[in-house]
Amino acid sequence: MTSGKIHQGAQVLIALILVVAALSVASSVFAPVAFALFIIALVWPLQRSLQDFLPRMLALAISIVVMVLAFFAFGSLIVWAFGRVGRWIVSDAARFQSFYDQATVWLEGHGIAVTGLWAENFNVAWMLRTAQTVTGRLNTTMSFWLVVLVYVILGLLEVEDFARKLKTMRNRVVGDVLLRGSAQTAAKLYRYMLVRTAMSVVTGLLVWGFAKFVGLPLAAEWGFIAFSLNYIPFLGPLVATVFPTLFAMTQFGSWQAVVAVFACLNLIQFIVGSYVEPRVSGSALSMSPALVLFSVFFWSYLWGIFGAFIGVPITIALLTFCSQHPASLWVADLFGSPSRKPVPANDVVKA
Repeated sequence: MTSGKIHQGAQVLIALILVVAALSVASSVFAPVAFALFIIALVWPLQRSLQDFLPRMLALAISIVVMVLAFFAFGSLIVWAFGRVGRWIVSDAARFQSFYDQATVWLEGHGIAVTGLWAENFNVAWMLRTAQTVTGRLNTTMSFWLVVLVYVILGLLEVEDFARKLKTMRNRVVGDVLLRGSAQTAAKLYRYMLVRTAMSVVTGLLVWGFAKFVGLPLAAEWGFIAFSLNYIPFLGPLVATVFPTLFAMTQFGSWQAVVAVFACLNLIQFIVGSYVEPRVSGSALSMSPALVLFSVFFWSYLWGIFGAFIGVPITIALLTFCSQHPASLWVADLFGSPSRKPVPANDVVKA
């Protein structure tokens, strides 16, 4: 009996390795599907509300237009913020060069040779490769979003049909698990994005206010960058504090002021992310901090920046589905606190 359990465990481990390998190799296939399912969970409540008094196709069209406008506005603001930062770097290149020279002298005075390493790795060829990489990424991003948009349109058309198919499945256990899991996952993802957006707004406003107070240039841009990067747990807030700190190094002549800026920015991120957000989100969305960090790194390794953004929602979905069946309930109990209250099958398209 023990050997049988070991054999079964080995089969599960091999299956997980194969699934991870497939997700990595076929990321261009699975990543758009995962992102589309995530967006469908967020957009469906709007479409369902519109369908109460509008034809189905008109409700779908309005939902798609709202979604596209929201993504376009968000993307435009990101381009504006980072573009302003980039132009500021170019216009203030002399000050950055002076800071670089001072840092190089200090490092070489402590036995760390930087000049040779910089010349070896950062040259014209490196800049051309970087430009080509960025251009290729932009093209890939546009293709990615077009594929996602097609999946979202088709998925929104089939939500109700898919729910009816699950209700009539011969295997009622699987059908009920998928129905309840889908309903609870959609509700949790919707709540997750509401909480994350609210906390991102608070973080952005606090960073903007602090930058304005200390006289740091581009206060509005730093506030929006903090707002947008806050959607990526752990890594996003870290990057959002590093960029303003680097600017503070060139704006303030005192290392004490730079350390104070870095400390205050991290204090803002810590209070909002570690104290306020868990109390607002409640136990239904709680997960082990180690699992959150693992989700961000794991999915960003598989799918890049898209994986970093959607890693936590995927983990929320997996924990929610695990809580629907006694055989996998231990996973949800160990790594999170998903709601065990069953959702009626009729409510799957209302979540």
